[in-house]
Amino acid sequence: MPPKSFVSVHALSGGHLTLPERFFVSPIDDESARSTVPSLSFLVEHRSLETGRLTRIIFDLGIRKRLQDYPADIYRHVMTRQPVSGEPDTVVSLARGGLSPTDIDAIIFSHLHWDHIGTPSDYPYSAYVVGPGAASLIDGSKKSAAGGHNHFESGLLDPQRLIELSRPGLAPGLGVVKDPDFANFKQYFNQPWQRLHRFEAAMDIFGDGSVYIINAPGHLDGHINLLCHVDEKRYIYLAGDAFHDARLLSGEKEIATWDDPVYPGVTCCIHVDKVAAARTISIIRDTVRDPGELGSVEVVFAHDPRWQQTGKNSGRFFPGAL
Repeated sequence: MPPKSFVSVHALSGGHLTLPERFFVSPIDDESARSTVPSLSFLVEHRSLETGRLTRIIFDLGIRKRLQDYPADIYRHVMTRQPVSGEPDTVVSLARGGLSPTDIDAIIFSHLHWDHIGTPSDYPYSAYVVGPGAASLIDGSKKSAAGGHNHFESGLLDPQRLIELSRPGLAPGLGVVKDPDFANFKQYFNQPWQRLHRFEAAMDIFGDGSVYIINAPGHLDGHINLLCHVDEKRYIYLAGDAFHDARLLSGEKEIATWDDPVYPGVTCCIHVDKVAAARTISIIRDTVRDPGELGSVEVVFAHDPRWQQTGKNSGRFFPGAL
């Protein structure tokens, strides 16, 4: 039996924002309840057992350090989430462990909402990886869904370095890859989607079972998660915005909807497909409760205030590891 491959996963600071509870969970006791939460990013380090090559990936970039650099329609929404800040950002977080943006091979975006995209131009030599269909949100080919949170930045990602994953069920084939310098690297993201445990579509990017991209539909076009094998008995599941409150994972609360005054007669939801989002949450919940051959699965979602505030997790920020 070949030796198993593992990765190290490090939390990175990506700023913070404030979320009105009524937009995320139902039922609620207090219409005015708000929580200031982190926007977590993660550094994943993989070393090939065959070649010894070290690959560094960042999952999400958090909030932009210079808030005023967001386009006007996004900035207006950002200002409704105060207190909000993009500091410290991922560049500062990496520096604490002696790394810089030039050390990062790829940025994988769970999705393209403003509080996850950071400042991609800070990483001028990294590939940008997005989920199936995500590119349509920033190339002008798709109209945004209702809700003030659904504004996107045209031209956000350099198309020369953009890798859009194929849709599950289709033959592998990258939708957008134009820079020949990525000829060797892009192969990681040209793998077939396969079933893994309860996950209907998983992509083993390194081919050694150490990191799987998980198709996690519901929140936004191209929403993806990462399942990282960190040791013999443990996986870390990076859930992005599959849910925004731990009570959704436990089943104590349900996904909220609201009537947005900007969109008269339209019922809004933080997820573009509430049914698909609920199914994704259910799959994650069932996997945690019965991980089977996975052994143990720890879930960390992007805006988990209790995870960041728990004393035992302070040492899991880079250069510490999860």
